Amino acid sequence: MALFVVRTLRGEWHDIVIHPVRQLLRRGLSGLVLGFVAAFGVIFFHAVAQRPTGEVAVRILGGVKADLPLWLALLRTPVSLYVPALDLPVWAGITQLFLAFALAELTLGRSRTLTLAYATTLAGTLTVRVMIALGSGWWGLGLPPEVGQVLDTGPSAAVVGLFTYLAVIRRAPVVFTLTGGSMVWESIAKPNLAGREHLIAVGAAIVLGLLHGRGRGLRRIWANLVIGWRPRRRRPVGASIPVRVPPARTESVLSAPTHVLPQGPSRHGERAPVGGAGPRHSDSARSSAPHDIRHDIRHDAERSAHDDPSPAGTG
Repeated sequence: MALFVVRTLRGEWHDIVIHPVRQLLRRGLSGLVLGFVAAFGVIFFHAVAQRPTGEVAVRILGGVKADLPLWLALLRTPVSLYVPALDLPVWAGITQLFLAFALAELTLGRSRTLTLAYATTLAGTLTVRVMIALGSGWWGLGLPPEVGQVLDTGPSAAVVGLFTYLAVIRRAPVVFTLTGGSMVWESIAKPNLAGREHLIAVGAAIVLGLLHGRGRGLRRIWANLVIGWRPRRRRPVGASIPVRVPPARTESVLSAPTHVLPQGPSRHGERAPVGGAGPRHSDSARSSAPHDIRHDIRHDAERSAHDDPSPAGTG
């Protein structure tokens, strides 16, 4: 058991701390842009909200409630990530906020970190609307309509979602217990709207973490489902079925084998071509070759008989 604990802690220390530190040394302060922006954003909106006019401006820009129209809530959600909750200490959560965005940016990249933070926050906001629509009851899942007037702001859902996602993809049970487990305990000890949103953010981060690195397989499954459920076109009754005729095969004239006829004996001291070498004849010349050979043999025999001085019949 002790060996298992030591191996787990060493693995989490390497994946959660050592790897981001190496990325920080390689990239420099540019790898902490999201952490600084999130921390200074919360500090800025907290300072502005200390005055009555500033508080109204902050609520108009980033105040999200469940009773607002959906398009307005979606428009204010990105700014609500940097608006601190009024009933929670600001300075205590800035450290967690900075660590969450910094580790996520060094591990996942800037675009994926922003997408994950927005997705977990939006999942909590939309699910609360569904719970309010269900009403009281439903085995404790529904919420009364009065909850729709509670101000729903703060980066806590994004922070919990980022830590949970990192714990899932890095196989870090200790970090998962400290983040997701603490949110579960908080929602049990103090049931409120924030506790439910944190649980929803933890669940959404777990699902996204389990799907990490499986985008190609999911796209393949989706493509198979779409192709499998695609309706086939029915052919009208009596319609002729087209038949595909394969194209005719054409052979190249140059690749066709050529047959060379043997040449006859040479005449008048001419040498016969060796190995079939010589000028190519046309098809008509090839067809008349045997006749020419017989004619040449007969002509040579008559000429030899005419040139022979011995009388015929003498031995």
